[in-house]
Amino acid sequence: MPHATQPLDVATAELDSVLRGGPFHVALRAAIAARGLPLQRVRHHLSRHGVKVGVTSLSYWQQGARRPQRPESLRAVRALEEILQLPEESLIRLLAEADEDTADRPPAARSYRAHMAASGVLDRLLAELGHPSSDGGVHTLAHHERIRIGSRRELAGHESHHIVRAHRDGVDRFVAVHRGDAGCAPARMAVHALENCRTGRVRTHDDTGVLVTELLFDTRLRAGDTFLFRYGVEDGTAGVSHEYVRGFGSAGGQYALQVRFDSAALPARCHRFTQHSPAAPRGGRQELTLSGRHHSVHLVEPRVRSGMLGIGWDWE
Repeated sequence: MPHATQPLDVATAELDSVLRGGPFHVALRAAIAARGLPLQRVRHHLSRHGVKVGVTSLSYWQQGARRPQRPESLRAVRALEEILQLPEESLIRLLAEADEDTADRPPAARSYRAHMAASGVLDRLLAELGHPSSDGGVHTLAHHERIRIGSRRELAGHESHHIVRAHRDGVDRFVAVHRGDAGCAPARMAVHALENCRTGRVRTHDDTGVLVTELLFDTRLRAGDTFLFRYGVEDGTAGVSHEYVRGFGSAGGQYALQVRFDSAALPARCHRFTQHSPAAPRGGRQELTLSGRHHSVHLVEPRVRSGMLGIGWDWE
């Protein structure tokens, strides 16, 4: 009957249109929908073609959060054309027409808008705690940060070791900020004061994944005094993690970042990067080698500059 075939006809017409004009992710999504294949089945068909692509990557491709550019990914796209019964080179052509600067971009949760939203929320949370968005009376001499990625590929938590010097009298606390990945639940995170401090007030904001906490010292510092303290945040409340970024408002001391992966969830590759601001393009990319025994990568900056610094990783 005519009405029974109408949805298929509409889907086919939409597919024909986006295959001509793109963009790639819309065409891919329309092709998968037109064939009625769940992503698990698409992944299965790809494996039969000798190409390994995870369901997460397929989902990012059809959302436009990432774009396939590596040789293995391009092999997958050519196989998809056959699996989804598309004209030869149809998807590849759409990729070639796209801007290369968005290739394999991390999920949109780390977009410029998200950073700006988090920045505004952070100012408000700091104001609630009675702290201006400044250095809090101390300069950072060294900050060593350890990130743990769990067996579900999630940001399981982080530990920070700070060495600071007071530049005014009376400093008795430090305000620490943690931002989880997209979909996290800051209210379910736990803050642990590990050394030379105790936990004070905590403020969270679910939409941006921001957690702000006071770390109270057992002494009041005088100008020129140095102080060491250590704390950790248990997270584990979001989905698959792809990077960790730390922002610096001004130049400062040494910064070291280590990312350690669970042995059951090892990345395919890792790299470091820099970024002058959330709106600026990323640069300073350098591949990092995963250590054999402890499954970790790290970076060290002897003296940080204002901007952003991070480590990203790719999953198979």
